[in-house]
Amino acid sequence: MQSPLDRALMQATQTGLPLTPTPYADLANTLGVSEAEVMVRLRTMHADGRLRRIAAVPNHYALGYRANGMSVWDVDDAHAVQLGERLGALPFVSHCYLRPRHLPMWPYNLFAMVHGHTRAETDQLVSHIATLLGEACRAHTVLYSTQILKKTGLRLAGESA
Repeated sequence: MQSPLDRALMQATQTGLPLTPTPYADLANTLGVSEAEVMVRLRTMHADGRLRRIAAVPNHYALGYRANGMSVWDVDDAHAVQLGERLGALPFVSHCYLRPRHLPMWPYNLFAMVHGHTRAETDQLVSHIATLLGEACRAHTVLYSTQILKKTGLRLAGESA
């Protein structure tokens, strides 16, 4: 059950936390509650699955990473979760997930986003993944970003960002 405070907290944070030294205290002040209550509500929403995570979302292009590529891999489904965990733990992979294949056109089931300053650097990182996957990998390719897309999280219905 969502309380009015939970909804107000989601609305106040759906475009991000305040960029201040005290974001939770600032949210509390805006909502007219204590900082402790903000923390309790966020922990509760995380525990029950309404909030997945609180994390920084870097702008890779602004940080100089201009050769960003989604590496896609055809690996044995029986080992895909284990392999995905290994790829997701790599410091140069920002996110990694499984997706269904769409045969015969799309044989790939494991996706890992790789960020590099140049294509040569990204290609080297993808080669590192290929080595790590070894014989478990039947095929792969890299889909390079060609433009920056606007990234936004979930927005509450009827709310403007």
